[in-house]
Amino acid sequence: MKASNFGLLIDQAVRLHPDKAALISGEQTWTYAELNDRMNKAGNLFKSFGVKRGDRVAVFFGNDLRFIEIIFGIMRIGAIPVPVNVKLGDDHLAYIIQDCGADAIVFHASFEEKISRLYEAGLLKHYIGAGSTSLFPAHSYDELLADQPAGLAVAEVRAEDVCYLPYTSGSTGKPKGCMLTHGGQYWISEALRTVRKVSHEDRALIAVPLYHANAMVNIQMSLRAGASIVLLPGVDPKNILESVQTQGCTFMTGVPAMYQMILAYYKENPHYDLSSLRFILCGSSEVPLELVQELERNLRVDILESYGLTEGGPVVFSSSRGAHNRQGSPGHPLPGCRVRVVGEDGEDLPPGQVGELWVKSPGVAKGYWNLPEVNASRFTPDGWLKTGDLIRLDEEGYAYIAGRKDDMINIGGEKAYPKEIQNLLLKHPNIANVCVIARAHPVKGQVPVAFVVPTEDSELSAKDVQDYFFQHGAAYAYPREVYFLDELPLTGTGKVDRTKLTSLLNENDANAN
Repeated sequence: MKASNFGLLIDQAVRLHPDKAALISGEQTWTYAELNDRMNKAGNLFKSFGVKRGDRVAVFFGNDLRFIEIIFGIMRIGAIPVPVNVKLGDDHLAYIIQDCGADAIVFHASFEEKISRLYEAGLLKHYIGAGSTSLFPAHSYDELLADQPAGLAVAEVRAEDVCYLPYTSGSTGKPKGCMLTHGGQYWISEALRTVRKVSHEDRALIAVPLYHANAMVNIQMSLRAGASIVLLPGVDPKNILESVQTQGCTFMTGVPAMYQMILAYYKENPHYDLSSLRFILCGSSEVPLELVQELERNLRVDILESYGLTEGGPVVFSSSRGAHNRQGSPGHPLPGCRVRVVGEDGEDLPPGQVGELWVKSPGVAKGYWNLPEVNASRFTPDGWLKTGDLIRLDEEGYAYIAGRKDDMINIGGEKAYPKEIQNLLLKHPNIANVCVIARAHPVKGQVPVAFVVPTEDSELSAKDVQDYFFQHGAAYAYPREVYFLDELPLTGTGKVDRTKLTSLLNENDANAN
């Protein structure tokens, strides 16, 4: 089915508000008309290198306005941008470049040392650098862009054509490219704009990395609405609070770790005027209930939780503005999104029971790039994505995430879910954060182990934690071991790094022997 090219997402805003600020970063402000011209020029730039419909172009940038024009410029010519996490090691970076089959990479010059190793390995044909590069020959993005015409013949596409190829974090294996489509990204941008009631009067603040789905999907939502976007170079609580105050930001998006930093800074510096802030979006990882309550109490704004996964579009559930949202729940499925809670035998489970979440929506990926066997196991022939996440729905359809299917702990036949153990322990006044993982047990098969971050200046013992759980939880699910950390390790996407915690557990065992 023929559809609008998703690269034209800002068309309506260009017609209605051409002189309105679209993107703001430091001293730079681009109007919607200027952004549209720059997207067209970017498209022409890549065409000059022979990039054509269906080709992949790797994009290696931090938080820079040019990232956005590049992504949409590539889409406009029917090619497929591949955003790459700049924190990846050389092996994962090289794997993504080879797996996606890109011939060209556009990168920020601050990363030229890492990109030079790709050049030395001969992995790409074209290297296009934004800023000054000296380690290897690279074309100048800025000089080339200035020479391009602002008119562009935009490629015709079908709704099911791939427009974007983000890679999953690969924390449990090699990264997987998720084939997101033109039609799907239009759908999710409009669905989020609707449930969150975002309009051209809003001003979004983005500090999380642009190559993450959390940032990009909320940029898409904001551009669809004709809102202004204030882009920060990174997560710095002082800069974030100052920007809300000086720029009049009405909402921002982030991850729990970011909001914990903001909250701690704001408590010590409560003089900031945050009256323009109407709501904040929180997702990408589990949101502790205590954090939600603290944010609402201190910042006096609505907290809209969400849940998703890259291959899911990326958003599946989102709290709605103006609705009776429930703390600890990411809300209902987006309009047009269908979900199932599926048991071990493939049966649909009733409300209140935990099962695997299956998702079907226009936003669900066509599949993983170059992985037909994985696609056959994760995507059903009739379009359902098996997420691997455990979930329960209440009688009113609110979702509650129980964790990963792979993380479920089978304790001698009794099933325990790390998220539920964590939620219980987080109610302890001296526990700031916690993660529960499984460890093998010779009799029970598996047992829970807790990694606990105590609150500041608190005195907490393993026995205190276990006694609290015995008092409030199911005895079979108590954590057999408790380890204390100053902070939980995080992946590049802000999720707790369970693989790292398992490694710490193994190291502890080795040292004990």
